[in-house]
Amino acid sequence: MEKDLGNYRKSYEKYELLLKDVPENPMELFQKWFHEVDKFFIEDETNAMTISTIGLDGFPKNRIVLLKRYTYEGFIFYTNYDSEKGKAIAQNPNVCLSFFWHGAERQIIIKGQAEKIAENLSDGYFESRPRGSQLGALVSNQSQVIESRGAIEKRLSELENEFEGKEIPRPANWGGYIVKPVEIEFWQGRPNRLHDRIRFKLQKDYNWKINRLSP
Repeated sequence: MEKDLGNYRKSYEKYELLLKDVPENPMELFQKWFHEVDKFFIEDETNAMTISTIGLDGFPKNRIVLLKRYTYEGFIFYTNYDSEKGKAIAQNPNVCLSFFWHGAERQIIIKGQAEKIAENLSDGYFESRPRGSQLGALVSNQSQVIESRGAIEKRLSELENEFEGKEIPRPANWGGYIVKPVEIEFWQGRPNRLHDRIRFKLQKDYNWKINRLSP
């Protein structure tokens, strides 16, 4: 099987990213871009991001997770700590996050270190989830081989009966990570593949060094 994709092309012409418009802290630019995409490009799932980890087998692996909070300190998402990504982070906390918002022709690439957030913060978020999502966290031994779809649906039904009218506890192996960035690159598509790339690198004094990169 073979298919030539050489003629797949798109011209990026919507926006520009100039150094004069860049704030000193990358989180301020992230917030600006996030709000613009969320407001004007509703077809994009704005908080969907790719997280890349180095697996226990030595291979990098990417998957989509949902950003649930961001602060000046970093980016927070939730998952099963015993999942493949959780085990990878436990061995090597260096990860990469990326957002691609095709409507706005923008990409953000974030290098950072992941660490677990405080348990009370994970408790608070878990309590805010719909009951179905809470039960799903109890049902799923994420990344483990399962007998069939029917097996997890049966387990879900059992838990629905068990917790009917009751509070659902957060599983001890489920909670949040914060990714604290050390480098953030903002990519804005431009015509003729001469894209704008602005990189922020965290320095020892905790200030950010800003450079424009060649496309």
